[in-house]
Amino acid sequence: MGIEEKLPSGILLTTVEQVAGYARKSSVWPATFGLACCAIELMSTGGPRHDLARFGMERASNTPRQADLMIVAGRVSQKMAPVLRQIYDQMSEPKWVISMGVCASSGGMFNNYAIVQGVDHIVPVDIYLPGCPPRPEMLLDSIVKLHDRIQNMKLGVNREREVTELEEARLRRLPLKSGTSLHPGAGYGSASEGGAP
Repeated sequence: MGIEEKLPSGILLTTVEQVAGYARKSSVWPATFGLACCAIELMSTGGPRHDLARFGMERASNTPRQADLMIVAGRVSQKMAPVLRQIYDQMSEPKWVISMGVCASSGGMFNNYAIVQGVDHIVPVDIYLPGCPPRPEMLLDSIVKLHDRIQNMKLGVNREREVTELEEARLRRLPLKSGTSLHPGAGYGSASEGGAP
């Protein structure tokens, strides 16, 4: 017999973290940073067919001070990198970043001196969205996953503890051996190491 059974109907029990998480996930305002062809797919996500407004995100901020989600859509050139960082620094806390498309995530097919080989060299990325270009449905899926992450984010001292635990876990991870591949469909090592026959 818990406290829930003794309360009259219509009473909802929750925590402050859950209420704050629900409020945050329901009021995410994106600062769009469309740089290439992925921006077309980003714009179509706001259209009537995919309707970004059902997540409360119809207001795309033209000023970074009123935004808390940056969607980097497309390749980032070396000249644009300081501008991207400045906009990120002007955004209000807490802030999140979605790297949309393979060019924003890893440089894509542009493996040269003029293109940043991954936007995570400039700003911390929360969600990586693959594809060239990714479909609007994929962007909506990544937004839903980000909403889930925001909903379950800890607050205060618990947040600091969670960040410390995640950083320690990442530092404990072993680096990949040379010659191993994590490509889907490839084995986790060479045949001599007990990988795929």
